[in-house]
Amino acid sequence: MPLILHGMGTAVPSRRLSQADAVQVAHRINAETPEQARLMTRIYQKTQVLSRGSVLLEKDGDDGTIQERLSFYGEESPGTAERMQAFEDHAGELALEAAAKALSDSELSSAAITHLVTVSCTGFQSPGVDLYLIEKLALAPSVQRTHIGFMGCHGAMNGLRVAHAFAEMDPKAVVLLCAVELCSLHMAYGWHPEKVVANALFADGAAALVASADPSPVKLSPVNPSPSHQSLVLQRSGSMVIPNSADLMHWEIGDHGFAMGLSPLVPETVGAALLPWLRDWLKEQAIDLEAVTSWAVHPGGPKILSTCAEVLSLEPNLLLDSRAVLQDHGNMSSATILFILDRLRRRECSGPCLALAFGPGLSAEVALFDFQ
Repeated sequence: MPLILHGMGTAVPSRRLSQADAVQVAHRINAETPEQARLMTRIYQKTQVLSRGSVLLEKDGDDGTIQERLSFYGEESPGTAERMQAFEDHAGELALEAAAKALSDSELSSAAITHLVTVSCTGFQSPGVDLYLIEKLALAPSVQRTHIGFMGCHGAMNGLRVAHAFAEMDPKAVVLLCAVELCSLHMAYGWHPEKVVANALFADGAAALVASADPSPVKLSPVNPSPSHQSLVLQRSGSMVIPNSADLMHWEIGDHGFAMGLSPLVPETVGAALLPWLRDWLKEQAIDLEAVTSWAVHPGGPKILSTCAEVLSLEPNLLLDSRAVLQDHGNMSSATILFILDRLRRRECSGPCLALAFGPGLSAEVALFDFQ
């Protein structure tokens, strides 16, 4: 039974960090020598991230120095408790913006939502973002809540699988899924190449969708209907864990936030396993790899996109949306793949569409969509 995505919404912090600003922050909290500062500048340039949002920015770009605008990162690295307080202060609001947009785009009443799935790997709080959304969106007190936590950049794909299962179990279910990530809360201090690369890539964002198996759930008659877009239809999803690769990527709770370990071997390891796995998985769906006409590949960084393009023999235009999201917003962890899918449907791309995301394990998630 397919899962129909009736509406989608995305949100990023209103205050932005330019690439030049980000490099200045890195020089202050990471570089210990002039040589490291020069290397840092090259690392940030290679990410291809031009701009990113952060909930921690206190002033707009033309108002004060970057140190004044981002005072959260001072002389000493903030502790985990301070970072989690920032998550509690900001995550709900950003998630609410994305979820409200998704509801409006679907033209469904909040009263229609029967299930709520939240996704995050960048913060913990209880009561959580799910209860914040129930209150602010006036969802029914009986809405069934599920949280997908700490699964990394493919977390929204796991959330989609849960939403799909709910819809298969109850064809009348209407699921609101919301992924919110505040990666800027976890910038690491000091010189460590893997952590420096993570600082250079990650950013804040939220994305949401409203989905059901029922193609025609009861809708509102909005005064100002949202523009009509294609709907994405999730057909199938799958997973793979690459053997003997657990030490190549990790996301661990430390005394100074969550620490990312990101080996330079990740793209090579993913690339070696990707093609045979995808061919076998698509064969089970009676689809040839060459028949896939739209791609949403999570941009963990430019190297992983280049590796996927090479091993899957993808034309450059097939990853334009993935590269554009990375350039404009950075890597927003689990929310990122939903930003890309939203771009594809708004451009009225053709299907089949394949979404791919990667995370600790090393693990990969795949989802097969059509457009309608």
